[in-house]
Amino acid sequence: MNSQNQAPMNRSAKAYKKKRRKRRNLLLFLILTFVSLISISGYLLFQTYAVAKNSYEELEGREEKSALREEPVYISSDPVSVLLLGIEDYSDENDNGRSDTIMVATFNPDQQSMKLLSIPRDTLVNIPGYKEDKINHSYSIGGKEKVIETIEEFLDIPIDYYATVNFKGFTNIIDSVGGVTVDVPFDFNDINRNWDRFYFYEGTQKLSGEEALVYARMRKQDPRGDFGRNERQRQIVTGVIEKLSSPKTLLKIDDIASEIGNNIETNMRVNEALAFRKKYPDFNSSSIEQLELKGYDNYINNVYYFGVDPDNLEEVTSELKSHLELSTTVESETNTENNEY
Repeated sequence: MNSQNQAPMNRSAKAYKKKRRKRRNLLLFLILTFVSLISISGYLLFQTYAVAKNSYEELEGREEKSALREEPVYISSDPVSVLLLGIEDYSDENDNGRSDTIMVATFNPDQQSMKLLSIPRDTLVNIPGYKEDKINHSYSIGGKEKVIETIEEFLDIPIDYYATVNFKGFTNIIDSVGGVTVDVPFDFNDINRNWDRFYFYEGTQKLSGEEALVYARMRKQDPRGDFGRNERQRQIVTGVIEKLSSPKTLLKIDDIASEIGNNIETNMRVNEALAFRKKYPDFNSSSIEQLELKGYDNYINNVYYFGVDPDNLEEVTSELKSHLELSTTVESETNTENNEY
Protein backbone atom coordinates (compact mmCIF):
# COMPACT_ATOMS: atom_id res chain seq x y z
CA MET A 1 0.00 0.00 0.00
CA ASN A 2 2.76 2.38 0.88
CA SER A 3 4.58 1.62 -2.36
CA GLN A 4 1.42 2.38 -4.32
CA ASN A 5 1.04 5.76 -2.64
CA GLN A 6 4.71 6.56 -3.05
CA ALA A 7 4.62 6.46 -6.88
CA PRO A 8 2.20 9.41 -7.24
CA MET A 9 4.19 11.37 -4.67
CA ASN A 10 7.42 10.77 -6.60
CA ARG A 11 5.76 11.87 -9.81
CA SER A 12 4.46 14.97 -8.06
CA ALA A 13 7.91 15.76 -6.62
CA LYS A 14 9.53 15.32 -10.02
CA ALA A 15 6.97 17.61 -11.64
CA TYR A 16 7.56 20.21 -8.93
CA LYS A 17 11.33 20.04 -9.41
CA LYS A 18 10.87 20.34 -13.20
CA LYS A 19 8.76 23.48 -12.75
CA ARG A 20 11.41 24.93 -10.43
CA ARG A 21 14.10 24.27 -13.04
CA LYS A 22 11.99 25.97 -15.70
CA ARG A 23 11.45 28.96 -13.44
CA ARG A 24 15.17 29.14 -12.66
CA ASN A 25 15.99 28.90 -16.37
CA LEU A 26 13.45 31.61 -17.19
CA LEU A 27 14.73 33.81 -14.38
CA LEU A 28 18.31 33.25 -15.53
CA PHE A 29 17.33 34.13 -19.10
CA LEU A 30 15.60 37.34 -17.97
CA ILE A 31 18.60 38.31 -15.83
CA LEU A 32 21.03 37.68 -18.71
CA THR A 33 18.79 39.65 -21.08
CA PHE A 34 18.58 42.54 -18.63
CA VAL A 35 22.33 42.56 -18.07
CA SER A 36 22.93 42.42 -21.82
CA LEU A 37 20.62 45.40 -22.38
CA ILE A 38 22.39 47.35 -19.65
CA SER A 39 25.76 46.47 -21.18
CA ILE A 40 24.64 47.48 -24.66
CA SER A 41 23.03 50.69 -23.40
CA GLY A 42 26.13 51.54 -21.39
CA TYR A 43 28.37 50.79 -24.33
CA LEU A 44 26.26 52.92 -26.66
CA LEU A 45 26.26 55.71 -24.10
CA PHE A 46 30.04 55.46 -23.80
CA GLN A 47 30.40 55.55 -27.57
CA THR A 48 28.04 58.53 -27.77
CA TYR A 49 30.14 60.46 -25.28
CA ALA A 50 33.31 59.51 -27.14
CA VAL A 51 31.82 60.71 -30.43
CA ALA A 52 30.57 63.91 -28.84
CA LYS A 53 34.00 64.63 -27.38
CA ASN A 54 35.60 64.42 -30.82
CA SER A 55 32.78 66.16 -32.70
CA TYR A 56 31.71 68.99 -30.39
CA GLU A 57 32.81 72.47 -31.43
CA GLU A 58 31.29 75.71 -30.17
CA LEU A 59 30.44 78.62 -32.44
CA GLU A 60 32.82 81.56 -32.05
CA GLY A 61 31.14 84.74 -30.86
CA ARG A 62 27.97 82.97 -29.70
CA GLU A 63 27.18 82.09 -26.11
CA GLU A 64 24.04 80.01 -25.76
CA LYS A 65 21.65 81.18 -28.48
CA SER A 66 21.25 82.80 -31.87
CA ALA A 67 21.03 86.59 -31.98
CA LEU A 68 17.54 86.10 -33.45
CA ARG A 69 16.37 84.26 -30.33
CA GLU A 70 15.07 86.02 -27.24
CA GLU A 71 15.61 82.92 -25.10
CA PRO A 72 17.73 79.77 -25.53
CA VAL A 73 15.95 76.77 -27.08
CA TYR A 74 16.49 73.10 -26.40
CA ILE A 75 16.00 70.24 -28.81
CA SER A 76 14.28 68.18 -26.11
CA SER A 77 11.35 70.59 -25.85
CA ASP A 78 11.44 73.34 -28.49
CA PRO A 79 11.22 73.63 -32.28
CA VAL A 80 14.81 74.11 -33.50
CA SER A 81 16.79 74.57 -36.69
CA VAL A 82 19.96 72.82 -37.83
CA LEU A 83 22.37 73.89 -40.57
CA LEU A 84 23.91 70.97 -42.48
CA LEU A 85 27.11 71.67 -44.40
CA GLY A 86 28.98 69.35 -46.74
CA ILE A 87 32.55 70.63 -46.90
CA GLU A 88 35.00 70.20 -49.77
CA ASP A 89 38.31 68.61 -48.75
CA TYR A 90 40.86 71.22 -47.74
CA SER A 91 43.56 71.80 -50.31
CA ASP A 92 46.08 73.14 -47.77
CA GLU A 93 46.29 74.36 -44.19
CA ASN A 94 45.60 77.97 -45.23
CA ASP A 95 42.46 77.09 -47.18
CA ASN A 96 39.13 77.02 -45.31
CA GLY A 97 37.53 74.92 -48.03
CA ARG A 98 34.08 75.42 -49.53
CA SER A 99 30.57 74.53 -48.42
CA ASP A 100 29.56 72.49 -51.45
CA THR A 101 26.26 71.36 -49.88
CA ILE A 102 24.07 73.65 -47.79
CA MET A 103 20.84 72.46 -46.17
CA VAL A 104 18.63 73.86 -43.41
CA ALA A 105 16.49 71.47 -41.37
CA THR A 106 13.81 72.50 -38.90
CA PHE A 107 12.36 70.12 -36.28
CA ASN A 108 9.06 70.46 -34.45
CA PRO A 109 8.67 68.09 -31.46
CA ASP A 110 4.89 68.47 -31.17
CA GLN A 111 4.36 67.65 -34.85
CA GLN A 112 7.16 65.02 -34.83
CA SER A 113 8.23 66.40 -38.19
CA MET A 114 11.19 67.84 -40.06
CA LYS A 115 11.36 70.27 -42.98
CA LEU A 116 14.48 70.11 -45.15
CA LEU A 117 15.53 72.96 -47.44
CA SER A 118 18.42 72.79 -49.90
CA ILE A 119 20.06 76.10 -50.80
CA PRO A 120 21.78 76.03 -54.21
CA ARG A 121 25.47 76.82 -53.77
CA ASP A 122 25.35 79.52 -56.50
CA THR A 123 22.51 81.43 -54.79
CA LEU A 124 23.16 85.18 -54.85
CA VAL A 125 22.93 86.53 -51.30
CA ASN A 126 24.31 89.33 -49.20
CA ILE A 127 27.25 88.07 -47.16
CA PRO A 128 27.26 90.34 -44.07
CA GLY A 129 30.40 92.46 -43.78
CA TYR A 130 31.48 91.45 -47.30
CA LYS A 131 29.27 91.93 -50.38
CA GLU A 132 26.71 90.15 -52.53
CA ASP A 133 28.15 86.84 -53.71
CA LYS A 134 27.47 83.13 -54.06
CA ILE A 135 26.34 81.67 -50.75
CA ASN A 136 28.94 78.88 -50.81
CA HIS A 137 31.70 81.52 -50.76
CA SER A 138 30.61 82.54 -47.26
CA TYR A 139 32.38 79.50 -45.78
CA SER A 140 35.75 80.37 -47.29
CA ILE A 141 35.31 83.96 -46.09
CA GLY A 142 34.46 83.24 -42.47
CA GLY A 143 33.85 79.55 -41.84
CA LYS A 144 30.65 78.12 -40.40
CA GLU A 145 30.01 81.28 -38.38
CA LYS A 146 29.81 83.39 -41.54
CA VAL A 147 27.56 80.83 -43.25
CA ILE A 148 25.19 80.92 -40.28
CA GLU A 149 25.18 84.72 -40.22
CA THR A 150 24.47 84.79 -43.96
CA ILE A 151 21.63 82.25 -43.80
CA GLU A 152 20.02 83.90 -40.79
CA GLU A 153 19.83 87.13 -42.77
CA PHE A 154 18.75 85.38 -45.98
CA LEU A 155 15.95 83.26 -44.44
CA ASP A 156 15.19 85.51 -41.47
CA ILE A 157 15.19 82.56 -39.06
CA PRO A 158 17.59 81.64 -36.23
CA ILE A 159 20.07 78.81 -36.78
CA ASP A 160 20.27 76.97 -33.47
CA TYR A 161 22.62 74.11 -34.33
CA TYR A 162 25.03 73.22 -37.09
CA ALA A 163 26.72 70.06 -38.33
CA THR A 164 29.52 69.90 -40.89
CA VAL A 165 30.75 66.76 -42.62
CA ASN A 166 33.67 66.49 -44.99
CA PHE A 167 33.19 64.45 -48.13
CA LYS A 168 35.65 61.75 -47.12
CA GLY A 169 33.62 61.22 -43.99
CA PHE A 170 30.45 61.30 -46.08
CA THR A 171 31.50 58.20 -48.03
CA ASN A 172 32.79 56.36 -44.96
CA ILE A 173 29.62 56.96 -42.93
CA ILE A 174 27.44 55.64 -45.75
CA ASP A 175 29.61 52.54 -46.04
CA SER A 176 29.38 52.08 -42.26
CA VAL A 177 25.56 51.95 -42.37
CA GLY A 178 25.62 49.50 -45.28
CA GLY A 179 24.93 51.90 -48.15
CA VAL A 180 21.79 53.87 -49.04
CA THR A 181 18.93 53.19 -51.43
CA VAL A 182 17.79 55.97 -53.78
CA ASP A 183 15.35 56.46 -56.63
CA VAL A 184 17.54 57.37 -59.63
CA PRO A 185 15.57 59.84 -61.82
CA PHE A 186 17.29 58.96 -65.13
CA ASP A 187 20.22 57.00 -66.57
CA PHE A 188 23.63 58.69 -66.30
CA ASN A 189 27.26 58.02 -65.52
CA ASP A 190 29.98 60.14 -64.00
CA ILE A 191 33.50 59.94 -62.58
CA ASN A 192 35.08 60.57 -59.19
CA ARG A 193 38.35 62.37 -58.50
CA ASN A 194 40.32 59.24 -59.36
CA TRP A 195 38.65 59.08 -62.78
CA ASP A 196 36.74 55.93 -61.84
CA ARG A 197 33.44 55.81 -63.72
CA PHE A 198 30.14 54.96 -62.03
CA TYR A 199 26.85 54.08 -63.71
CA PHE A 200 23.36 54.89 -62.47
CA TYR A 201 20.13 53.55 -63.93
CA GLU A 202 16.61 54.93 -63.61
CA GLY A 203 14.75 53.31 -60.74
CA THR A 204 15.68 52.00 -57.30
CA GLN A 205 19.41 51.49 -56.76
CA LYS A 206 21.54 50.80 -53.67
CA LEU A 207 24.69 52.91 -53.49
CA SER A 208 28.00 52.55 -51.67
CA GLY A 209 29.64 55.60 -50.11
CA GLU A 210 31.73 56.47 -53.18
CA GLU A 211 28.79 55.87 -55.52
CA ALA A 212 26.58 58.09 -53.32
CA LEU A 213 29.15 60.89 -53.46
CA VAL A 214 29.30 60.79 -57.28
CA TYR A 215 25.50 60.51 -57.43
CA ALA A 216 24.99 63.50 -55.13
CA ARG A 217 27.52 65.82 -56.79
CA MET A 218 26.72 65.38 -60.49
CA ARG A 219 24.84 68.30 -62.02
CA LYS A 220 26.09 68.99 -65.57
CA GLN A 221 24.07 66.07 -67.01
CA ASP A 222 20.97 66.89 -64.99
CA PRO A 223 18.30 68.76 -67.02
CA ARG A 224 17.31 70.51 -63.76
CA GLY A 225 20.87 71.59 -63.01
CA ASP A 226 21.45 72.50 -59.37
CA PHE A 227 17.82 71.74 -58.51
CA GLY A 228 18.20 68.13 -59.63
CA ARG A 229 21.49 67.95 -57.76
CA ASN A 230 19.86 69.26 -54.58
CA GLU A 231 17.08 66.70 -54.92
CA ARG A 232 19.61 63.87 -55.15
CA GLN A 233 21.47 65.22 -52.13
CA ARG A 234 18.24 65.23 -50.13
CA GLN A 235 17.69 61.62 -51.19
CA ILE A 236 21.06 60.70 -49.72
CA VAL A 237 20.39 62.57 -46.46
CA THR A 238 16.98 60.93 -45.98
CA GLY A 239 18.49 57.55 -46.91
CA VAL A 240 21.16 57.91 -44.20
CA ILE A 241 18.51 58.97 -41.66
CA GLU A 242 16.49 55.88 -42.55
CA LYS A 243 19.51 53.64 -42.01
CA LEU A 244 20.46 55.29 -38.71
CA SER A 245 16.88 54.73 -37.51
CA SER A 246 17.17 50.98 -38.14
CA PRO A 247 17.82 48.55 -35.23
CA LYS A 248 20.45 46.84 -37.42
CA THR A 249 22.58 49.96 -37.01
CA LEU A 250 23.35 48.89 -33.43
CA LEU A 251 25.50 46.08 -34.79
CA LYS A 252 27.71 48.63 -36.55
CA ILE A 253 27.91 51.21 -33.79
CA ASP A 254 31.72 50.92 -33.52
CA ASP A 255 32.33 51.86 -37.15
CA ILE A 256 29.63 54.52 -37.24
CA ALA A 257 30.79 56.16 -34.01
CA SER A 258 34.38 56.24 -35.24
CA GLU A 259 33.44 57.84 -38.57
CA ILE A 260 31.12 60.39 -36.97
CA GLY A 261 33.74 61.32 -34.38
CA ASN A 262 36.44 61.79 -37.02
CA ASN A 263 34.45 63.52 -39.74
CA ILE A 264 31.53 65.43 -38.24
CA GLU A 265 31.67 68.68 -36.28
CA THR A 266 28.66 70.07 -34.39
CA ASN A 267 27.64 72.34 -31.53
CA MET A 268 25.07 69.82 -30.27
CA ARG A 269 26.08 68.47 -26.87
CA VAL A 270 25.76 64.78 -26.05
CA ASN A 271 22.84 65.28 -23.66
CA GLU A 272 21.01 67.21 -26.36
CA ALA A 273 21.64 64.47 -28.92
CA LEU A 274 20.30 61.84 -26.51
CA ALA A 275 17.30 64.06 -25.73
CA PHE A 276 16.59 64.38 -29.46
CA ARG A 277 16.42 60.61 -29.89
CA LYS A 278 14.14 60.35 -26.87
CA LYS A 279 11.88 63.14 -28.14
CA TYR A 280 11.67 61.65 -31.65
CA PRO A 281 11.55 57.88 -30.98
CA ASP A 282 9.78 57.01 -34.25
CA PHE A 283 11.53 59.54 -36.48
CA ASN A 284 12.38 58.31 -39.98
CA SER A 285 12.43 59.53 -43.57
CA SER A 286 8.62 59.63 -43.78
CA SER A 287 8.70 62.44 -41.19
CA ILE A 288 10.63 64.71 -43.58
CA GLU A 289 9.02 67.29 -45.85
CA GLN A 290 11.33 68.63 -48.54
CA LEU A 291 11.23 72.30 -49.53
CA GLU A 292 12.76 73.93 -52.60
CA LEU A 293 13.78 77.45 -53.55
CA LYS A 294 12.63 78.65 -56.96
CA GLY A 295 14.22 81.33 -59.08
CA TYR A 296 16.07 82.22 -62.26
CA ASP A 297 19.48 82.16 -63.92
CA ASN A 298 21.38 85.38 -63.39
CA TYR A 299 24.68 86.43 -65.01
CA ILE A 300 26.68 89.31 -63.54
CA ASN A 301 29.96 90.18 -65.29
CA ASN A 302 29.73 86.82 -67.09
CA VAL A 303 29.57 84.96 -63.75
CA TYR A 304 26.58 82.67 -63.12
CA TYR A 305 24.41 83.18 -60.04
CA PHE A 306 21.08 81.70 -59.01
CA GLY A 307 18.56 84.42 -58.25
CA VAL A 308 15.81 83.45 -55.81
CA ASP A 309 12.27 84.50 -56.67
CA PRO A 310 11.25 87.00 -53.92
CA ASP A 311 7.70 85.67 -53.61
CA ASN A 312 8.95 82.08 -53.33
CA LEU A 313 11.53 83.13 -50.74
CA GLU A 314 8.79 84.77 -48.69
CA GLU A 315 6.69 81.58 -48.88
CA VAL A 316 9.59 79.35 -47.83
CA THR A 317 10.58 81.70 -45.01
CA SER A 318 6.99 81.83 -43.76
CA GLU A 319 6.75 78.03 -43.78
CA LEU A 320 10.01 77.63 -41.84
CA LYS A 321 8.97 80.28 -39.32
CA SER A 322 5.64 78.57 -38.82
CA HIS A 323 7.36 75.21 -38.28
CA LEU A 324 9.65 76.86 -35.72
CA GLU A 325 6.56 78.50 -34.18
CA LEU A 326 8.00 81.95 -34.75
CA SER A 327 5.23 83.38 -36.94
CA THR A 328 2.74 83.51 -34.06
CA THR A 329 5.03 85.84 -32.16
CA VAL A 330 5.51 88.06 -35.18
CA GLU A 331 1.76 88.17 -35.88
CA SER A 332 0.90 89.03 -32.28
CA GLU A 333 3.46 91.84 -32.25
CA THR A 334 2.03 93.18 -35.51
CA ASN A 335 -1.53 93.06 -34.17
CA THR A 336 -0.43 94.87 -31.00
CA GLU A 337 1.23 97.61 -33.03
CA ASN A 338 -1.86 98.00 -35.22
CA ASN A 339 -4.11 98.32 -32.18
CA GLU A 340 -1.98 101.14 -30.82
CA TYR A 341 -2.72 103.38 -33.81
